[in-house]
Amino acid sequence: MRIILYTGKGGVGKTSVAAATAVKLAKDGKKVMIMSTDQAHSLSDSFAVKLKNSPVEISERLWGMEIDAILEGERAWGNMKKYMKELLTAKADGGIETEELLVFPGLEELFSLFKITDIYNQNQYDVLIVDCAPTGETLSLLKFPEMFGNLIKNVLPMKKKAVKVAGPMVEKVMKMPMPDDHVFDDVEQLNEKLFALQSLMTNKEVLSIRIVTTPERIVIKEAKRNFSYLHLYDYNIDAVIVNKVYPRKALDGYFSKWIMLQEEGMKEIRESFSAIPVFTLLLLKKELVGVEILLEAANQIFGETDPAEILFKDTIFEVKKEIDGYSYVLNIPFADKKDMDMSQKGNELMIQIKNEKRCFTLPDLLKNKTIQGAKYLEGQLYIKFS
Repeated sequence: MRIILYTGKGGVGKTSVAAATAVKLAKDGKKVMIMSTDQAHSLSDSFAVKLKNSPVEISERLWGMEIDAILEGERAWGNMKKYMKELLTAKADGGIETEELLVFPGLEELFSLFKITDIYNQNQYDVLIVDCAPTGETLSLLKFPEMFGNLIKNVLPMKKKAVKVAGPMVEKVMKMPMPDDHVFDDVEQLNEKLFALQSLMTNKEVLSIRIVTTPERIVIKEAKRNFSYLHLYDYNIDAVIVNKVYPRKALDGYFSKWIMLQEEGMKEIRESFSAIPVFTLLLLKKELVGVEILLEAANQIFGETDPAEILFKDTIFEVKKEIDGYSYVLNIPFADKKDMDMSQKGNELMIQIKNEKRCFTLPDLLKNKTIQGAKYLEGQLYIKFS
């Protein structure tokens, strides 16, 4: 089963491109599921079909879903949410304020991504297309599996042991409820789901991410940042789709100055993403609503290319032997050296670009070695170890 995620800055038309891809694949004979994790759902509008939190048949061999993040959050929280509510109301009356305190920004959206793993494990479709939230939200979600997974893995065993030993005393003295085994079971289950999601997201034989952009300079910059951060988490970006490209004849007269701006934008995209397939979609005369017009758009984007194929594959790092040690080379294009920070703690390497942070476990070859220096050159970070 193939999984293809579409992301991009809000307003670039990623939902339309994702829907067009799904229609083309279904037309080519594949069994396709398309789902939206973007809470500003517009997938229903693209197909002119009302979608819900369970599969709805759109056309032959094509099904769609719009994930209800609140419902998925309730399922994932389980006994944990019940315990936290008891904790917050132990010395006060519970009201609507308590419910609001239990809504953690981004967490319910993360739980909606568990649906990707569920659908993959059920293996009922040939291809799963995911219409993700806009760039910033997507990036914050994609780092959760590693961040929370490591936290739960390191902290949970200690907490569970401490509660069993000291729990009854604390509960009696402080008059605060202690979590029972059901809560810990839910946390462990959540941990397993997080790691399963992370494993699937980084499986380059299964999952690809495609960035949708437009030829405007500000949107191109966002696409480059998106590309850098996704590389930092070792996700495979296998294509860039440039949407809303105006036909040249449409820019004659009053809009003639846009011809040069658009050509400059297209040139920058092709130069910046030269190693990756770049597809374009001209602005059509009709609104992209309905299966027929979506198929027309997909044929224009992909031509003879099979959208289900892995169109490009890259590795994020490699280790090179030097005369006086080793170089750990990280492939992080479009980053700015002044936005980077780096630290080493034991056998772990921490890389930060602005507010995005990633922890790498060093390969055995570099364990017990220390950083001697680093340089950023032509999209690659060279870290010297000895």
